[in-house]
Amino acid sequence: LKRSANKDKQRGRTLLKFFTGCSVNDWRASDGRAYVDWRLSAGVKGSTINRELSLLSTAIKYVNSELDWDILNIAIGRRQKEPEGRIRWITRAEAAGLIKVAAEQSRAPYLADFIVLGLNTGMRKHEMLFDIVAGETVGLEWSRVDLQEGLIYLKELHQKNGKFGSVPLNRQARTAIVSRARFRAEHCPSSPWVFCNRTGEPVRSVRSSFAAACMRAGIEDFTPHDMRHTCASWLVQLGVPLVHVMELM
Repeated sequence: LKRSANKDKQRGRTLLKFFTGCSVNDWRASDGRAYVDWRLSAGVKGSTINRELSLLSTAIKYVNSELDWDILNIAIGRRQKEPEGRIRWITRAEAAGLIKVAAEQSRAPYLADFIVLGLNTGMRKHEMLFDIVAGETVGLEWSRVDLQEGLIYLKELHQKNGKFGSVPLNRQARTAIVSRARFRAEHCPSSPWVFCNRTGEPVRSVRSSFAAACMRAGIEDFTPHDMRHTCASWLVQLGVPLVHVMELM
């Protein structure tokens, strides 16, 4: 299953809500315009509408090519303008301050290592913390950490392209992993999760602790996903070719 399967189901329900009762054989271009107007009047963002239309277009193309139907693709030409993506990154000095205050949070002993690993690998939050994607549990397990080769292996569910992959560990990222290994050995040696609490249960969210650390460090408007942007920015500043940065990200 694709990572966005659950979201596609939700988008499908929205499409059905509007088009139920209408025969696809009677669709006209005006029906596509009407759908867009309906969603806009509800205050829905253009990016959301575009993803709904993309799902509709894919479904139409499938039945036309595979089932020999002849349905007008009313989604074509309806793409809405989207705002440019938000890019936020921090300097190495700011990162050092953030890691320092994170290490002082006794209620989240994993936070500093989470930040160090994210900043130095560009890994997504769900690649490190426990989550459920397409009905399956994901999270960073010790079985996918290879310190000898200096790699973290990613499952197909972790990546948008649906393929297996790996992430290299630099010295800082390796230090974070070793720190987690020591924590595990002391508190929960049987836990399969790299990021876990003292009882071995996986960490599911760092939202409040991360926000608190940013506040104490004086860093505004910064989220866990922005660590990924920061990693990419640092690599570019070091002169790493953009094609290699893109491959890593």
